[in-house]
Amino acid sequence: MAMTIAEKVSYIKGLAEGMKLDDSTNEGKVLGAIIDVLGDIALNIEDIDSDLADVTDVVADLEESVYELEDEIYGDDCDCDCDCDDDCCCDEDMYEVTCPACDNSITVDFDVISAGAIACPNCGETLEFDLSALDDCDCDCGCQE
Repeated sequence: MAMTIAEKVSYIKGLAEGMKLDDSTNEGKVLGAIIDVLGDIALNIEDIDSDLADVTDVVADLEESVYELEDEIYGDDCDCDCDCDDDCCCDEDMYEVTCPACDNSITVDFDVISAGAIACPNCGETLEFDLSALDDCDCDCGCQE
């Protein structure tokens, strides 16, 4: 197992004490000060590592909450008996829409577009959809319903 920075600094401090450095000489004072600074740096790094671990936990919790909210808001619309992986047989066609006001891209399905307009979730700008070109469609996609 690798030594931590604090353990390495303690080891160096022990070596310096074993060498019986004379604190009354300039060299002894410099080496003692360097070892003290290394100790302070090691403690600060341990504090940063601890804080980073806390932040990582919070981000993981937030990510899980976002996934739960997405499931709650968007739900599971699958009506088939498949496992609903990435190749689900019931996936709807999704469309990417870019807000002209904030350049935020969102993904929506045809039901959202057929509503005619939605508010951009980023800036609130109304995004309007013109479906008049679909009036001439002769396919069986259901776009005229």
